[in-house]
Amino acid sequence: MPEMTVVRVLLVDDQVAYLRAMGSVVRETTGFEVAGEAASGEESLVAAAELLPDLVLMDVNLPGIDGLEATRRLLESSCPPTVFLLSTDDEDAGDHFVAESGASAYLAKSAFGPDRLEHAWSAAVRSPSTGG
Repeated sequence: MPEMTVVRVLLVDDQVAYLRAMGSVVRETTGFEVAGEAASGEESLVAAAELLPDLVLMDVNLPGIDGLEATRRLLESSCPPTVFLLSTDDEDAGDHFVAESGASAYLAKSAFGPDRLEHAWSAAVRSPSTGG
């Protein structure tokens, strides 16, 4: 029986309630696990360097370095993770956020769930838009 690869996820959000909600979605999604959490753009850079996650779920609006700048910096690393941006903005804002940061996808927080996570991951793996 082939061994299933687990997608290690770093959660980044400055709101504890939403970190918990994102963590619940990740844990409910088969093949995904929470590797760590960060509450700011700066913390996400340190955590990503230490944990080497496969995927970073990055809030757009963060204190200090915002999610867009943190994403740009993560993608400049020698082994960049896939980054999905999340925000309370609607789906229409996502194209702008993705184009500005280089992230692989945008997911509105209001629509974030296991199905959306799996679908976005599958699309990112099939057609990687970033690389080191």
